[in-house]
Amino acid sequence: MITVFHPDELGHHVRTRLLGGRLVEAVETPGRLSALLEAARTCTSAIVEPKPADIAVIAEIHDGDYLKFLETGFAAWKERFPDSIELRPSLHPNAYMRRLPDDLLGRAGYYINDAASVLLEDTWTASLASAASALDATQRVLDGEVAAYALCRPPGHHAYRDMACGYCFLNNTGIAAALARRSIDRVTILDVDVHHGNGTQSIFYDRADIQTVSVHADPKTTFPFYAGYADERGAGAGEGYNLNLPVAANSGDEAYLGAVEQAIAATRAYSPDLVVLALGLDASEADPFACMRVTSDGFSRMGEMLGAIGRPTVIIQEGGYPSPILGENLIRFMEGFRSGAGA
Repeated sequence: MITVFHPDELGHHVRTRLLGGRLVEAVETPGRLSALLEAARTCTSAIVEPKPADIAVIAEIHDGDYLKFLETGFAAWKERFPDSIELRPSLHPNAYMRRLPDDLLGRAGYYINDAASVLLEDTWTASLASAASALDATQRVLDGEVAAYALCRPPGHHAYRDMACGYCFLNNTGIAAALARRSIDRVTILDVDVHHGNGTQSIFYDRADIQTVSVHADPKTTFPFYAGYADERGAGAGEGYNLNLPVAANSGDEAYLGAVEQAIAATRAYSPDLVVLALGLDASEADPFACMRVTSDGFSRMGEMLGAIGRPTVIIQEGGYPSPILGENLIRFMEGFRSGAGA
């Protein structure tokens, strides 16, 4: 298995995040990518750069005006606020107010859901490189490789069609699925990140051709809080094709892997032509978000279980934040995946 990665993903260096009313050190940083990249050098066969991203595929998933905002919003912000080094909105729409205004302050809040999703001068470049890695890895699998790993940053699964959320700007797994659907009939997005892929769910909620399955910490107590509940099953043509498997916060290997087993059973029942695996390593017992207590052995077993699905698979990196064992967890997962796949 090869790793697809572009150096531009090391941009978008956010310094702070808002926590408990204070600005604290950010965790979604280039440093986490460096740790994963170093691990990937030992557990995959090669590191390759992707071809440029196809904007047409990205536009199948994301609203055009939103993409324009990501590309040009910071420059407009800098012109209006010359001393600012980041675009971080201070107001947002809600269930009672959701109109797109002309003013930049209003548009910033409309297109950015939370204080974590900070727009910087090179956010668009980094996000486009991240999407390019997902697209390139997907094309390799469509062309016959059994599996490929897209080392993506910024991550993507919280990003909505027209809104950044949870450090995510372009929905990499959704974009990968859109490319796959150009040539195959059925795709499963299987997400094992500890935080629910709310953006992914929203994008495909009314579709039957792309199944969405998510294992994550219970949103009653864990971000994103407002989505990811078990009774969210899809709508219209998509009813029954969205499956959420929330796990009680601070659970260990057996509970989390039990939910993964259920996710695998649903995937097999759907029988997709390709699996897009949203790999989060933030269920780790050492992750700074401390949502779950999955061990390195647990990630090895998880990888083996997912590899045994036996379908062409694109593994796309989502969460997993700086800890002494972040790289080890990726290595253990990949070793398990290869074992399960019989590679």
